[in-house]
Order: sequence, then structure tokens, then C-alpha cells
Amino acid sequence: MPDILLDVRNLKIGATVYPPGEAPQDIEIVHGVSFTLEKGKVLGLIGESGAGKSTIGLSSMAYGRGGVRITGGEVFVSGRDILKERPGGLRALRGREVTYVAQSAAAAFNPAKKIIDQVIETTLMHGLATRAEAEARAVGLFRKLGLPNPDTFGERYPHQVSGGQLQRAMTAMALCPEPDLVVFDEPTTALDVTTQIDVLAAIKEAIHATGVAALYITHDLAVVAQVSDDIMVLRNGKTVEYGTVSEIIETPKEEYTRALVSVHAIEHEEKKPTGEPVLKVENVTARYKGTNFDVLKNVSVELYPGQTLAVVGESGSGKSTLARAITGLLPPTKGRITFAGRELSKELKDRKLDDLRELQMIYQMADVAMNPRHTVGTIIGRPLEFYFGLKGEAKRKRVQELLDEIEMGTGFIDRYPAELSGGQKQRVCIARALAAKPKLIICDEVTSALDPLVAAGILRLLLNLQQIEGVAYLFITHDLATVKSIADSIAVMYQGAVQRYGGKTDVLTPPFDDYTDLLLSSVPEMKLGWLEHVLAHRKMESAGN
Repeated sequence: MPDILLDVRNLKIGATVYPPGEAPQDIEIVHGVSFTLEKGKVLGLIGESGAGKSTIGLSSMAYGRGGVRITGGEVFVSGRDILKERPGGLRALRGREVTYVAQSAAAAFNPAKKIIDQVIETTLMHGLATRAEAEARAVGLFRKLGLPNPDTFGERYPHQVSGGQLQRAMTAMALCPEPDLVVFDEPTTALDVTTQIDVLAAIKEAIHATGVAALYITHDLAVVAQVSDDIMVLRNGKTVEYGTVSEIIETPKEEYTRALVSVHAIEHEEKKPTGEPVLKVENVTARYKGTNFDVLKNVSVELYPGQTLAVVGESGSGKSTLARAITGLLPPTKGRITFAGRELSKELKDRKLDDLRELQMIYQMADVAMNPRHTVGTIIGRPLEFYFGLKGEAKRKRVQELLDEIEMGTGFIDRYPAELSGGQKQRVCIARALAAKPKLIICDEVTSALDPLVAAGILRLLLNLQQIEGVAYLFITHDLATVKSIADSIAVMYQGAVQRYGGKTDVLTPPFDDYTDLLLSSVPEMKLGWLEHVLAHRKMESAGN
């Protein structure tokens, strides 16, 4: 008999919505989902943004966020129905038997506390180890998860590490109490492909070594295929298909599953530069205030109207830092930046209104880029009012047009960020940038929170807009498939410097430098055993050297 750790039976989850001018309405968002999970096994929950993946995952802790509530069914953890537990029993369960790795580590960490104190907090709170023992566990997990200087990494504050490093720290936080079940909610979304492999390998190793079970929530079927034993495909709160990894990947039965498996990269033919560049970065060097080392080192790139420059590299390579320098958030110490034929002031506060409107940015972390007290209509409508003076019905009409463009349709304009999925939040940020009618949009990992089908739709939208408006994109990403789909030119960054730069065809054509070769070989493929094959190949190469 299998040793069942988690048994979910006919789970139903509801929420209350508040349509403008109407009475509150109760709706059901998860419709009778059932599954089991054995000890030491991994179940992948996959589906598009808003499919109910995270909501179902949190039910294993008897928790519903944002007003969501469990309305029916049973959830058994180690043989007991946790939906019948009293608050004291649930407090003992959460963080001890079941832990959680959130999608957005930036929103989950307290910026005022050191990372080590937050990683060991739950372990100490439940009395599972002494402080010395907990810190030793944490350092061991930092090392296993590939974090830099693991012995002292925990002494930093969240703002002093990259997004990818913070996500790995959160994985360490979840594993530190040595739980029975871990809910991984998009744990590698913010990671570059090279780090993703190490984290996936570490997660698999931890599961096998400790016997912990895991729910692995993601929109990336290629990733989930590397860590899961079984996969449940979800859509609109219902189970579409449920089976072993090989069944889902190799012989999917349902049309939606087949679409997920067969999603292909967009074919985008490289455009050659013409005319004068809309953006010219010349020998830019920058460092953060209070530090004595450069985070950008003599960076030079150009971007032409109607074209896309993809900036790629691992977490901490300087991709987002370059964007901060261009937008004036991090004034360069050397070099200059020219935009639309005029040299930009180094600091944001000294720039003109046209500079602000024509150069927009979409941030990586949608959770922390929107005011949680503002509705979607207010968030998207702000630039319409600020730059163009639109008000009232004219503004609302344009907001709805933008929502239609990003495939969110009707019913979202009066919602708040807490009522949106991670992918929906990011699409709202895209619409907000489009509202300003910019000449250049800096896109910082804008598709990383989206499932492949929706991400492909967003990329097509961006490409169509580029053809119509002539807008240029500086596209920051760790997703090489996205680079191939959208880029005209590519800058590969490593440790704050440009490692390889040129047209897409030239950059992606061998011979490669070692770092670019590592990036390209790290893109997950939808093949069983791909992760093990790549790790074994690298181990052989390392031994050979």
C-alpha cells in the first residue's frame, strides 16, 4: 500500500466578488478537485495564470488568501482532515509539517531583518532546533542551493541580494524546519536558466534525502517534467488531465494538454538596424551608493527604433541594474546615455516630462509595482490622466481597450491587485506602460510569471505593437526561448560587463564563449531525464578539466 501523505477529496473553493453597483456575489473558483500525494513524491500542478494552482496548493495548509475560502471537500495530511482542525492545530501544522515557497520572494521577506533571521524564524518558533543548529542548517541549505558566500550570505538584508538569490533563500527557509510537505509556488520563476538547474537539482536531492513530499506549482511544463512524479493539468479551477509525467508529456489525451506540450517559440526574423539609434549607452559604469565596487563596467549597447535588444545573463549579472541606469534610478559614475537624439540627465529627478513618458519600464516583480489599494482601472488610468489629460468615460474606455489588448477582457477594471493572479498582475503592468505611448519600453522579465500559452500571446502583442507604433524594447530576460522569439540583437552580460554582443544570428551562432555556451545549454527541454543528462554532462566536463 502506498504511504499517502496528502489526500485531497472533491475540493471546492469559493470567493466573494463585489460588482460595481450590485450586491456581493459568491462564486466558485475551484470545482471538485481530487488527488493524492505519497511521501517522498512530487506532484506538479500546471496550468495557465488563474487556473487555481496556487489556491489549491495553499489548501494543503487549510489556507485561503485574499478572501478565498474552502467551501467543500476534505484535505487529509498524515491521515487527519486539517479542515476540521482548530486554529491552534493549524498554527502547529503551518511551518512545521507543511511549508510554503511563495512566487514573489521580494514581497515575502521583511526588508528590515537579516536574511538568516527570517530563514530560521519558523524553525525556532516551533522549537525544532536551537539557534546554533538552525543556523547550521540554513548555511548548509545556502550552500546546497548555490548561494554565494554561504557562511555569511545570511548576514545580508533582502535588498542587498538579487531577486534570484532571494528566491533561493526562501527555498532554504521552507526546507529548514525539515517539513513533511513543501508547497513550491513557482520557485524558479525569478531564476536564470543556469541557476534554475542547480535549484531544481537541489530540490530533487532534498526530496530524495529527507523523504519530504512536494507540490510543485508552475506554468513551465518543461521544468515540472524534471522534478515531478505525476502531473495534474488545471484550467479554470478544474482538472483537465492527471497522470504520470510520461503520460502527460508523451501521450497527452486532452486538447488543452496537447496545446501546452506542443507550444512553440514565435518565429521572429531579425531586423537589421537602420537610421539613428533611439537609445545609445556609451561606456556606462555605475555603483550603488555606499559601496566601493562597480556593478556595471564600461557597458556600451545600442537600440534602434522598432527593434528589440535582449539583455540576457544570470541573476546578479547586471541586467536590471543596466535598466536602472537608463531610467535614472541609478546614476552612472561614468559614460553617457542618449535617448531619442538627446542626452539624458543622469538622475531621474532632472529629466523632462517627455523623457518620462517616452521611456517606460515594466518591472519584474508585479507584486511590489502596484498600489494594492488602487483598482486596475486606476492603475492603468494614471498615465492616461497624467500624460494625456484623459478623464471620466474617455479614460475608462481607453483602459478597457488596453485590457482587451492584453487579453484580460471584461470584468477586471474594478478589481484590486489582491484579486488577481501573478500573471494577471504582470499583464496590468504591461498595460500601464503601453498607456503612455512610449518610444522605448524596458521589459524586465515581463513574461516570467506567465504560462507558455499566455506568454506567447503577450510576445505576439508586443511584436504587433512594435510593427504598428515603431516602439523599441529593451527586453531583460533569462529565458533563451523568449530571446529567440523577440530579439533583433542580444547583449550577454556577466558580472556587470557585456560578454557577447551583436545581432541575434551572430550571437546565437557558434563558436561560443564558455558563458554563452552554458546559458544556451541550460534552457529546459520537454524531455524525461533532461535535467539528469545535463548535470551528468557537466560533471564529466568538470572532471575532464
